[in-house]
Amino acid sequence: MVQVEAIKAYKDNYIWALQGSDNKQVVVVDPGLADAVFDYLKEQGKTLAAILITHHHWDHTTGVEALKQAYPQITVYGPKNSPFTHVDVALGDGDTLSVLGYDFRVRTTPGHTLDHICYIGVGLVFCGDTLFSGGCGRLFEGSAEQMWQSMQVFRALDDNTQVYCTHEYTQANMQFAAASQPNNADVLVYKRQVEAKREQDLNTLPSTIGLEKRINPFLRADEIALSALPPQYRPQQDDAAAKFAALRAWKDNF
Repeated sequence: MVQVEAIKAYKDNYIWALQGSDNKQVVVVDPGLADAVFDYLKEQGKTLAAILITHHHWDHTTGVEALKQAYPQITVYGPKNSPFTHVDVALGDGDTLSVLGYDFRVRTTPGHTLDHICYIGVGLVFCGDTLFSGGCGRLFEGSAEQMWQSMQVFRALDDNTQVYCTHEYTQANMQFAAASQPNNADVLVYKRQVEAKREQDLNTLPSTIGLEKRINPFLRADEIALSALPPQYRPQQDDAAAKFAALRAWKDNF
């Protein structure tokens, strides 16, 4: 069983630490804060083996340079054609990599940024800011059509796949999920579960693909009725990409 632990950073970021089978090494995903990783490694008595980057935003990459200086032998994996310049191995759609004995397949998932990639392993996906539990990333660089196509990458995964996104946005996302899917019983159940966890300051992640397929409006845009959308966001055409764009615009102002 793959073991992944959360390292908290900033207000709501998660840096994911993937444990090696020897229990001595870890791979970290999107280390936006080096000190948080250094503290974790010291507390756990582990060393750093590699870094995986999903996209160039500062809260996912700022810690890379200091970590690389401390562990010069490590490899930094990241997206091709990225503004982030500290990538040792640049990856594109369909590329594969192996770290600590774990194999990953890379899929490009543009929308939040144009350089965004996800790492898909056996039973898990590191999806950065593309897919959140109950939500998806804002469209800072890509189009709604690109993001909707990126959602298809996740819809194709096995339902048991663990979803490791990099922000604790679930409670706010579920408020929107409930507004956009008022008759979805799964949404209401999960919303209450999330609220109970956050009251105790517990992580809501990882989620699962199966759960997201049931509750996440951005994965379910093709199932949401036009009538469920407010008039000011309602598209003229009843197609999935148009409804996804409407949902994203509504969420941006929710």
